[in-house]
Amino acid sequence: MTTKTELFLQETAEVLQHNILDFWLGLRDPRGGFYGEVRASGEIVPDAPRGVILNARIIWAFAAAYRRLRHPAYRTAAEAARDWFLDHFFDPKYSGVYWSVTADGKPLETKKQLYAQGFGIYGLSELYKATHDARTLEAAIDLFRTTEAHFADPENGGYIEALARDFKPLADMSLSAHDINADKTMNSHLHLMEAYANLYQVWSDPSLKSALEHLIELTCSRILGPDGHLQLYFRRDWSVLPGGISYGHDIETSWLLLECAMTTRNFAVVNRVKPCAAALGKAGNEGLQPDGSLLYEKLPNGTVDASRQWWVQAEAVVGNLWLWKYHGDLAASDRAVACWNYIRDHLVDREKGEWYWAVQPDGTPDLANPKAGFWKCPYHNARMCLEIMKLFE
Repeated sequence: MTTKTELFLQETAEVLQHNILDFWLGLRDPRGGFYGEVRASGEIVPDAPRGVILNARIIWAFAAAYRRLRHPAYRTAAEAARDWFLDHFFDPKYSGVYWSVTADGKPLETKKQLYAQGFGIYGLSELYKATHDARTLEAAIDLFRTTEAHFADPENGGYIEALARDFKPLADMSLSAHDINADKTMNSHLHLMEAYANLYQVWSDPSLKSALEHLIELTCSRILGPDGHLQLYFRRDWSVLPGGISYGHDIETSWLLLECAMTTRNFAVVNRVKPCAAALGKAGNEGLQPDGSLLYEKLPNGTVDASRQWWVQAEAVVGNLWLWKYHGDLAASDRAVACWNYIRDHLVDREKGEWYWAVQPDGTPDLANPKAGFWKCPYHNARMCLEIMKLFE
């Protein structure tokens, strides 16, 4: 008889290959790269602008999947995304990567967002793990050096959220329409930390390790709030701006923070992080619902966005598995499986591929937001499936 664990592993492996990655393999544009948008209906928007985050995450997802599953098509896709990324998103004059380009690769929004530099490093370093291609590593290192040269704040610590193309200050640094204009954000620091940890695994440079440990300490000392939740937005001096609660980021950071600490191979750093990670896991799980799903967020005015967004559910599965494996929370495995069951039954589109953006509070799928776009990428859900395989090795 198939056990609950075996069924969980089988289902998530099947969804990774046949629901997520097959969908993205079908989005190769004959003109080069990958299409920039696919509507919830499955309709490709061929001339949609292309975002750097989507492109970098495609590199990461196919590279990570190739490393695990050795499917040649995944390597080919990762390298094709890499080539388009290097040819069109990299700024040949000032370095760094643009925020967006047109469908034919012309610069569109040329600001330099910290978040984007981080995901460039993350995707390229993952592909280097898979191929050991020197050009790929050199591009990742170039982005690291650009980030340290222009975004680092030596006076206050941490990194500035965004700069103009030529790295001059910007009046509006907001990451998206959902975010406020802040000098520094939790979200960008989280994913820069993740990127630096990934790069450090293939390039053990002392300055990179120092920057990684600095980001880990900032997460524990500045970004983690006294109530166990993440503080989301900051002024340059790290004074806190109102931001509400992001249950998804709490649970995501709970495991990424510990994973990054482990990458340093420093007992003191890991010991520093473990209680912070446990607190974040507990805080994120405050948003869990009886059906196994995790709420999106609580706004500063106290109202709750009760949509079940795809990335939040994926992070709830991984975060709870890390609480089970590394913190001795035995009930967390049941929470992870319950959340997966919710994903399987409500978010996975079995007919047209990929996952819906969200399930609305009334239980219907969100058909207004895309299947693929600036923010809808094969990152959180593919990573969830790959993390499950890794955790049960």
